[in-house]
Amino acid sequence: MGLAKIASLIGKERRRNEHVVYIDNGDLIQGTPLAYHHAKLNGEAPNPMIGCLNLIGCDAAVIGNHEFNYGLELLQKAAKESNFPWLSANIVDAASGEPFFGKPYRIIELTNGVKIAVLGLTTQYIPNWEKPEHIAGLRFENVLETAREWVGRIRREEQPDVMIVSYHGGFERDMATGEPTEPLTGENLGYALCREVEGIDVLLTGHQHRTIADCRINGVTVIQPGSQGTYLGKVELRLEKREGRWTIADATSELLPPGEEEAVKAILELVEPHEKLTQQWLDQPIGKLLGDMRVTDPMGVRLKEHPLIEFINKVQMELSGAPISNTALFDNISPGFPPDITMRDIVSNYIYPNTLQVIRISGQDIKDALERSASYFARYDGEEIKVNPAFSEPKPQHYNYDMWEGIEYKLNISRPEGERVVLLNYGGKPLDMNAEYDVVMNNYRAAGGGNYTMFQGKPVVRDIPTDMAELLATYIMEKGTIEASLNANWEVVWDEA
Repeated sequence: MGLAKIASLIGKERRRNEHVVYIDNGDLIQGTPLAYHHAKLNGEAPNPMIGCLNLIGCDAAVIGNHEFNYGLELLQKAAKESNFPWLSANIVDAASGEPFFGKPYRIIELTNGVKIAVLGLTTQYIPNWEKPEHIAGLRFENVLETAREWVGRIRREEQPDVMIVSYHGGFERDMATGEPTEPLTGENLGYALCREVEGIDVLLTGHQHRTIADCRINGVTVIQPGSQGTYLGKVELRLEKREGRWTIADATSELLPPGEEEAVKAILELVEPHEKLTQQWLDQPIGKLLGDMRVTDPMGVRLKEHPLIEFINKVQMELSGAPISNTALFDNISPGFPPDITMRDIVSNYIYPNTLQVIRISGQDIKDALERSASYFARYDGEEIKVNPAFSEPKPQHYNYDMWEGIEYKLNISRPEGERVVLLNYGGKPLDMNAEYDVVMNNYRAAGGGNYTMFQGKPVVRDIPTDMAELLATYIMEKGTIEASLNANWEVVWDEA
């Protein structure tokens, strides 16, 4: 696992076949402590991720949604350091309408004369998540319409032998049946690209962190290689010359695991100084904890309030002044806090570069949001508590289950979805559905991310632009010692059969 081992696999493929094209599908410059440390504390240095791709010999990269997380300046710096083009046909300059990152596609001619076109596309849903100042001056065009325009244009003007679309987005429908697998918001349009856009030979996908291979949709070969260097996605095309033109005779797709591959030494040497600084930063002492905030049972954390969740919510409330807060346990591998807290513990639990917003919403919005969270659980069957498949397939979405502070509530998961909030009080009295309340949450959720549509477009009372990891670290350092507490203001219940 990891780019140094992936680089070794790419080297093997190149030794086996001289006609190899390597494409990065996005979300390159955010997502690890190393990336965070570079962006926040060492941004003047060359970007280590870009250095790695330059060293490997990347042919093209696609802009992912997380490329914007640290702002446009850092992204543009990364692009300037790249020895390869960054492609995205549907991210355009809001004023001119021209592709913002230069040419939206690249033509690659192999030594045997085969002409390959690579068109880049990015999920159009970014404005629903990203901070407005990070995407100022940009417009995110419809992926399907953009693909139709550019695939047709490239076919006419460039006449490539192979048309590859590299799309930082995933699949919105079951690839066999065509049935929707998620709300059709436009975030993922891979199925529609295959079915509705003529002229695509290969569709490379990402964003969902799924593992997809050995699959075709409407004759289009598709692949998605997971995340974090778990696999190298490989599409192999066999071409034959017919009537003077190269034609695809066969196509296969597979996922290559690094396994016991030797890490490429040059990659490790390039990253080593950045990694050393990152590890020193991660081991930096932050403060001490009295009590227990370790996470040993993630499901238990989501069924009854846990000191870690209460702490994060109370920090959000204290820093923002809002009387109500929500947050999530982002992943089942979140470890919680040990007695001696370091920066490593902060970023292991708060893994996203979210900031805070206070928005003004109605009591009904709060109830609707709680019902959305309650749908995280499958209806209780009398045997065991299960996660609703909609939150686990096609990818885990634990981060879309919120837990609240400042209100008292109870969710009964024996009841049908939409009818699970059986208690909802504020200040010891039933919450007024028509009243307005100021609630603090992360910017992703405040924008309606995770299908919390009730939050979209609501007035922003206060914006706190500092990353939550930094806010938590500063809070603990200033306190010196924090104490675990539990007011048990909410719980999930069910009816025993």
